[in-house]
Amino acid sequence: MPTDPAPVSVSRPERSEHSTGLIYAVLAYGLWGLLPLYFLLLLPTGAFEVVAWRVLFSLVFCALLITVTRRWRAIIAVLRKPRVVLTMGLAGLLIYVNWQTYVVAALDGHVVEAALGYFINPIVTVFLGVLVLHERLRTIQWVAVGIAIVAVVVLTVGYGALPWISLMLAFSFGLYGLLKKRVGNDVDAVTGLTLETAWLTPIAIVQLIVVGGVSGLTFGSVSPWHTVLLLSTGVVTAVPLLFFASAARRLPLTLIGLIQFFAPVLQFLVGVFVLHEDMPPERWAGFGLVWVALIILTVDMIASGRAPRRASLEPAA
Repeated sequence: MPTDPAPVSVSRPERSEHSTGLIYAVLAYGLWGLLPLYFLLLLPTGAFEVVAWRVLFSLVFCALLITVTRRWRAIIAVLRKPRVVLTMGLAGLLIYVNWQTYVVAALDGHVVEAALGYFINPIVTVFLGVLVLHERLRTIQWVAVGIAIVAVVVLTVGYGALPWISLMLAFSFGLYGLLKKRVGNDVDAVTGLTLETAWLTPIAIVQLIVVGGVSGLTFGSVSPWHTVLLLSTGVVTAVPLLFFASAARRLPLTLIGLIQFFAPVLQFLVGVFVLHEDMPPERWAGFGLVWVALIILTVDMIASGRAPRRASLEPAA
């Protein structure tokens, strides 16, 4: 009597590298986009104390991660390259400026202005490519840069002053991206964050001493939940970077360049619809011009079939 054939096990197809990369990219930029809400949970802690703890706990988290993954040899190998170490120190100063500006914006009700900074970052990066790297732009790219400059003028008239938060975020992160590009083949995301926060540790300690002497530190004095949130600043800083690094290995730069706008879009929505920040007509006009410039750059990027070589893709908030 013939026996029934054994049932064929149908295994689910493995998720493609492309799909996995998309998931990591959305997670990274989604977390970066929601950071303003996280920082608001840290109140009444001030911006300078938040950034100091962020530096210290990021360093602790990276050290633990490197220990668990047994990657200290990679750190030691980088430490034997003085040029790379010094470059990471300068990158650390730039990312410190970026972090400090961003947290001040989040805690002082300027989330929309912070979002503008990350919207214009790709345009600033193109502009820095001309000034610093002496690159030549195509006509359509010059048009986008020109529209962005007009947008800044419109916003300046509307604010009555330069949108310094937006410009500080865009230029600090743009310069940070240029430095990271120079050492990109020598330093991965975790190693880079470890070196940057190690350089910044003395600044963070001095900052805590000053805050403690002037207004008093809030760490451990508000509530257990608040203390846990402050302790988590290291994880909140490092995890999106790890997600981004995983996405960058799996996706073309062009696609990552498009997904990067997910973060400032979320920040903008949080600022306008959750925190109810003012959006007068001149601010809408300025944002509209920036979005037009970004559409022009994006279309040009897709049409040319490559991402700009100098584009900085890691939001540092």
